Amino acid sequence: MSHVVKLPTVEDTREFGRRLAGLLRAGDLVLLTGPLGAGKTALTQGIGAGLGVVGDITSPTFVIARVHRPDPARGGRVALVHADAYRLGAATDPRAEIDDLDLDASVDESVTVVEWGEGLVEQLVDAHLRVRIDRRDDDTRIVELDPVGGDWARRLADLG
Repeated sequence: MSHVVKLPTVEDTREFGRRLAGLLRAGDLVLLTGPLGAGKTALTQGIGAGLGVVGDITSPTFVIARVHRPDPARGGRVALVHADAYRLGAATDPRAEIDDLDLDASVDESVTVVEWGEGLVEQLVDAHLRVRIDRRDDDTRIVELDPVGGDWARRLADLG
């Protein structure tokens, strides 16, 4: 069962990410989809803030993946791996490029958020959260969270 949220501003999108971070734990995979400029990185910035990680969360389009360590001084408890598969989609074998990132080496100890990863990274875990973000002409974001396996449906019910 999907969970849909309407977010009027970019800051609301970040705040929702902070709230979502409260449900996340090591081993979680979150797949973000949506058009360019929809708010995928803004949501991830909120997740990073909620997880209390080190460093600014910026789009990893050109570096493909960044690891943000937890900052105990900020209440950090788990690392965030933020990856962007946008450029990999045009590769002859994008799954081989995903394999080269070794995301499976860190997925058990971190929260892994992958932008544009649908169809490429689901095999890393048994269950994941698919998040679709659409931006309307008035900049309102419509966020649809779709739990795939595991206890995601129960956790999303706790989101309110």
